[in-house]
Amino acid sequence: MAASDESGSPVFRLIYQSHSRIPKSDRPTVLGEIFSTARSRNKGADITGALLITDHYFAQVLEGPQGTVEELYGRISADPRHERLAVLDSGTVDERAFGKWSMAQVSAAGHADIPLHTANGEIHPAAPSHLTAEQSKVFATMRNAIGADTV
Repeated sequence: MAASDESGSPVFRLIYQSHSRIPKSDRPTVLGEIFSTARSRNKGADITGALLITDHYFAQVLEGPQGTVEELYGRISADPRHERLAVLDSGTVDERAFGKWSMAQVSAAGHADIPLHTANGEIHPAAPSHLTAEQSKVFATMRNAIGADTV
């Protein structure tokens, strides 16, 4: 049986890493634009996920319908603001780990810039102690790939 989300559609997850080409002086502005655009577009496209940023690397998880995720990854791959992209993991999963996040920015330590929602709808600060086991597993994959500190 194929994995599905609340709508009954299959859930595809893709995790990738890349090397940032954004000059340090431009990062606040450029990253702000990236998150604003991603959150707006992803919500309408049924894409959820998180983006981990360090000084030199990105690691991102995207979840949603397979064709939509793959199309988005194709556009992301062509973006000149990063290079040396590598897919870390991809495939169908039982459920979304980031179902309430159109795109969260995650620090190297695992803190997100938007609150976490638990399965029963409670909202918690985005601290590692409130991560689900699946979120922790995905974040560990992302952090390990780009050499970010673990919690």
